[in-house]
Amino acid sequence: MWQRLNTPLKVGLTAGSLGILLTIVGIFRGNVPLNPASIGMALLMGGGVWFLVAWAVASAAVDVENDSQGENN
Repeated sequence: MWQRLNTPLKVGLTAGSLGILLTIVGIFRGNVPLNPASIGMALLMGGGVWFLVAWAVASAAVDVENDSQGENN
């Protein structure tokens, strides 16, 4: 299934996973209150923001690369 995903989505999922991992480290270090709502929000924000930013940058890079290849032909 991983091979069927496009490159920006792979980059976004990788960065989102890293964001969730770092959020979990922060939870264990005591930086997040230990109630389910706070933990869920921290995981959503940590993984979601990292995913969204990485996906957007990778999508823009792929678009620029495709545009520059089109100009050479």
